[in-house]
Amino acid sequence: MASTADIKNGVVLNIDGQLWAVIEFQHVKPGKGGAFVRTKLKNVVSGKTVDRTFNAGAKIETENVDRRDFTYLYADGDSYVFMDVADYDQLHVSSAVVGDASNFMLESQAVTVALHNGNPLYVELPASVVLEITYTEPGLQGDRSTGGTKPATVETGFQIQVPLFLDMGTKVKVDTRTGDYLGRVN
Repeated sequence: MASTADIKNGVVLNIDGQLWAVIEFQHVKPGKGGAFVRTKLKNVVSGKTVDRTFNAGAKIETENVDRRDFTYLYADGDSYVFMDVADYDQLHVSSAVVGDASNFMLESQAVTVALHNGNPLYVELPASVVLEITYTEPGLQGDRSTGGTKPATVETGFQIQVPLFLDMGTKVKVDTRTGDYLGRVN
């Protein structure tokens, strides 16, 4: 057991049997009444975000979550295989745990996997990845970067919106959190 003084960004709390990661925290000491800690928590499994307030000195239960670097190897049925870069052990992670990250994962890509008691909780990708456009409608004369967007399929099979002037074979930078087009890569 820990107290509210141990709350920091990135700490994982066990509240009612669910794991919550601290995104933000603020220690508040009003002029009247007792101090408290205002936090913004994110559910480790579902990704839901909630605000929660703890009285100062209250006992909280923290969990040990190990974030380790892995390399994505391949998809195997409805699971994904990752290799630990430290000891080369392979880890099978179900598609439910990987979630939307599979839309941006290429073979031999570096990822971070959060483990709790040896069980994978979630897969973290870099903020952006470079992917090649495998299919999009051809651009027309006069298409400009500010004119609008069109759908394009990238090499993972995911569909994003790109400016009208981009063609197949172009490498683009994609935001892994939102799936937005960030720019062209030469």
